[in-house]
Amino acid sequence: MTSLTRRHLLFAAAASPALMALPGHAGAATHDVAISGMAFAPATITIAAGDTIRWTNSDGAPHTATFAGGAPDTGRLNRGDSAELTFEQPGTFDYVCAFHSGMRGRVIVTD
Repeated sequence: MTSLTRRHLLFAAAASPALMALPGHAGAATHDVAISGMAFAPATITIAAGDTIRWTNSDGAPHTATFAGGAPDTGRLNRGDSAELTFEQPGTFDYVCAFHSGMRGRVIVTD
């Protein structure tokens, strides 16, 4: 994990009660979202509260997973970079790539 990623994760813990970047709960899972072909795959992912999502960029272009309302994001992910965010509260969280607004994703967090 790069220092930039750690900085974003610390920001995540302070900035949003719905997204929290602390070590996961017992039994929490990590889910992967691939960034490839100018798309998030899967584009919609359903996880349990306390689970983590890891975004990994396989494209040549940089990408982000940027959430609305000033919530934490992954920061810039160059080819081969990954970033993780842990979701603590149930809800639906839409995101886009800050560089390519046509790239959209959704995280659904259940109880």
